Amino acid sequence: MKKHIPNIITLLNLFCGSIAVIFAVEDNLFMAAVFVMLGIVFDFFDGFAARILDVKSELGLQLDSLADMVTSGVVPGIVIFKLFEKTTGSFPYALDFSATEWNDGATSFVPLIGLLVILASCYRLAKFNIDTRQTDSFIGLPTPANTLFILSLPLILMTNDAQGVNELILNKWFLIGLTLFSCYMLNAEIPLFSLKMKTYGFKENAVKYIFLILAIVMLVLLQFVAIPLIIVLYVLLSVFMNLKK
Repeated sequence: MKKHIPNIITLLNLFCGSIAVIFAVEDNLFMAAVFVMLGIVFDFFDGFAARILDVKSELGLQLDSLADMVTSGVVPGIVIFKLFEKTTGSFPYALDFSATEWNDGATSFVPLIGLLVILASCYRLAKFNIDTRQTDSFIGLPTPANTLFILSLPLILMTNDAQGVNELILNKWFLIGLTLFSCYMLNAEIPLFSLKMKTYGFKENAVKYIFLILAIVMLVLLQFVAIPLIIVLYVLLSVFMNLKK
């Protein structure tokens, strides 16, 4: 029975991701973010449970990636699509086609750019499954981290009063740049540390502990604005660790 426990947790991740898809399509991005974060929690604990119970399996690995494809692949792509639909900045090359049923016949091709995140996430997850270099660390930004970055944007819009920040998030050029950069980081050959620890000593895990402490402080002080900053900090600390080697 215990061998099925990690897989059940993985399926809970998929269940949360599926609910998040529904909310995202309905433009309820707050609830989509809530269920994505819950799914990411399950994503963490399925691997933790597999290690504790010593029941790692090839099935579990494949199931984990399939669940992540929904929670951390499809959902962020839809969210960027929805953010594009809310944009206010000018974009002279947007191609509108009025003879469609989408949005009362006023849909632009531009929001479809956001769906590139789904393709890049799929490729990243497939590559991860066969890449033996990523057992204790990552190469390229993990899909959950990328998803947290993207899902933080609508949360910032809902809770932040800084007009400049909100205008930036709803700028088409910013969203295009973010989408392309996201696709690049998911599959970039950049080693990034994992929060998995073989031992819990501070000396061996100094950078990881520093990252966790800074992340908590930033979340307390900045709330949702802290999330993209934490992801940037994660990448910078990983680069710092690589330079020290």
